[in-house]
Amino acid sequence: MKIMFSAGEASGDMHGANLAKAMKKIDPEVELIGMGGSQMDAAGVRIIYDIKNLGFIGVGEILKKIPFFFRLRDFLFQKMLEEKPDLLVCIDYPGFNMRLIKKAKAAGIPVVYYILPTIWAWHKSRGKVIAQYADLAVSMFPFEETLYRNIGTNVIYAGHPLMDVVHADMTKEEAYRYFGLDPQKRTILFMPGSRLQEVKGLLPDMLSAAKIIKQYAGNVQFIIPRASTIDRSLLERAVQAADVSAVIADDHIYDMMNISTVAVAASGTATLETALMGLPTILIYRVSSLTYTLSKFLVHIKHIGLPNIISGREIMPELWQDEVTPLHIAEQLLKVLQDKKQEQQMRSDMLSVRSSMGKPGAVEHIAGTIIQFAKEKGSL
Repeated sequence: MKIMFSAGEASGDMHGANLAKAMKKIDPEVELIGMGGSQMDAAGVRIIYDIKNLGFIGVGEILKKIPFFFRLRDFLFQKMLEEKPDLLVCIDYPGFNMRLIKKAKAAGIPVVYYILPTIWAWHKSRGKVIAQYADLAVSMFPFEETLYRNIGTNVIYAGHPLMDVVHADMTKEEAYRYFGLDPQKRTILFMPGSRLQEVKGLLPDMLSAAKIIKQYAGNVQFIIPRASTIDRSLLERAVQAADVSAVIADDHIYDMMNISTVAVAASGTATLETALMGLPTILIYRVSSLTYTLSKFLVHIKHIGLPNIISGREIMPELWQDEVTPLHIAEQLLKVLQDKKQEQQMRSDMLSVRSSMGKPGAVEHIAGTIIQFAKEKGSL
């Protein structure tokens, strides 16, 4: 059996890697290929296109790259025809994958869509495309499953895959030693994202905020995780330019979270991960003026952070667009650093998200379902 993946971002690379490991555990002979990154490669997926260069966000930015994305889609489609996979598994990245599934369907290759477009937030029309072209959709949330089922999608819900992987592997003492941090200092985690553009746009503001924090809460230290899609040299240059001392780490992200007092994170999967770890977090995000203007008309929800959406209220402060300044970031951080009750309340609110996301075991269940689905499709 051969299964092809299509993941376009670091979060998709992570989810794809976890899914691949579970598939290999169920069926060691399954052959896995596709578009992905270093984590999927390490999990046994033969990478036919590395996602390291797919760092685009925003409408304006993507419009400039349309010819590139058409060429990439055609490249992957040609690989489909050559490799003849039994199944295509698309992971998130809807702007690209929703076009790819149409090509796969035309070629008679069954499609599974894993981590679905957020039709409850915007682009409701995408739901109809999934219903028409995906043979099986895998939902992350119960309310999302209902929405997709109501428009005729063959969809399942088995819990959220992060419930299986979000946990510390070390004791706090071991983590402090591993990262070379001082256990007597409070640790601030800066998570500027996994796309080149957002890291360049957000990390300088985080580091400038760090200089302000040092003035008002001097007993602190900073750590920055490097996403697999970002070169370490980029982060090192940013830290050097800001003249701030910060540790740059390549792995054990949940151990970083476990020893941190507070985090600043770009909107995305990272904010759900910090919530599951009970880590107080400030969400920040900035896009082009065009994308921001369009979002006012296209986005149908009050909050952009998944923990806030799941909770139905703002448990994680959100700084959006022009609000993303060093001063505003520092002000939000100081609220946590200087008020123990505020910190404890945020930790409690974050952990409440975990109770609404199902039980562990989702990845294994989903992997088994996909393999069985591929076998059934292959026998038709």
